[in-house]
Amino acid sequence: MTEATVTVSEISEAPSSQWRDVWRQFRHHKGAMFGLVVFTVILLAVIFGPYLWQIDPTQVNMRMRNQGMSAAHPFGTDQLGRDLLARLLAGGRVSLAVGMLAMLLSLGLGTFVGVCAGYSRRLDGLLMRVTDLFLALPLLPLLLVMVMLFRETLSRAFGPETGVFILIVIAIGVTSWMHTARIVRGDVLTLKEREFMLAARSIGTKPSKMVWRHILPNVLSPILVSATLGIASAIITESSLSFLGLGFPPDFPTWGRLLFDAVDQIQLYPIRVILPGVAISLTVLSVNYIGDGLRDALDPRIRGR
Repeated sequence: MTEATVTVSEISEAPSSQWRDVWRQFRHHKGAMFGLVVFTVILLAVIFGPYLWQIDPTQVNMRMRNQGMSAAHPFGTDQLGRDLLARLLAGGRVSLAVGMLAMLLSLGLGTFVGVCAGYSRRLDGLLMRVTDLFLALPLLPLLLVMVMLFRETLSRAFGPETGVFILIVIAIGVTSWMHTARIVRGDVLTLKEREFMLAARSIGTKPSKMVWRHILPNVLSPILVSATLGIASAIITESSLSFLGLGFPPDFPTWGRLLFDAVDQIQLYPIRVILPGVAISLTVLSVNYIGDGLRDALDPRIRGR
């Protein structure tokens, strides 16, 4: 009776799950928690802000142009009388959507290439040479060429805004998967020699099941870290394209487009450059902090301390 009671007590006091340990370690990372709070606030603001601040960000009112901060326009208006707060919220929604979708695309490509290269010796050499080829290409000129070649075609097929959105997401996604592929490949090569993989192979487990059941769950840690860094990189790339005037149409706000529109008047109205610049910086900084916290929390050597 006593032994049974002790056994039940020991079971009830068993260690928490791995994800609880990860969350516990993540909470102790002050930078990561700061980044999580800031990124959550920005995300909620751009998602729900336009519903609370119901001013059309593209509405032109020449009588109200170049207005300062006021109750009607907390951040003022631009040279066409458009409300800067509404444009900042709408631009954040577009920039974050581009960053997340481009990150998912690059993450999927990188994971697929990394798993195939690490698991199959026949494909390893070919896939890694393709990866090296993409790494050797200059990113920004390649993006500019892709935008110039396919912008008009996609704009005619899907409309100016949707076509450019699809183009930028695909362009960023297919040019930023290489680092994820290298990281995943290295982890898969290590996992292939582990005892549980050899045991699964010895009992005749199919390669597809080994990938889904054993490999992908064990390479989830570097994938999550790459995801956070990928969002930051995609936001910066989209902002760079918009700043160069090769992104979305002029009346379609993004953070990079707001910077581009305000450059000519930076001395007269510096707030127009500061607002989108701070938004981009805070978003990228918070995402990088989250990535650092995840990297430390998912490291078993640190988590076990």
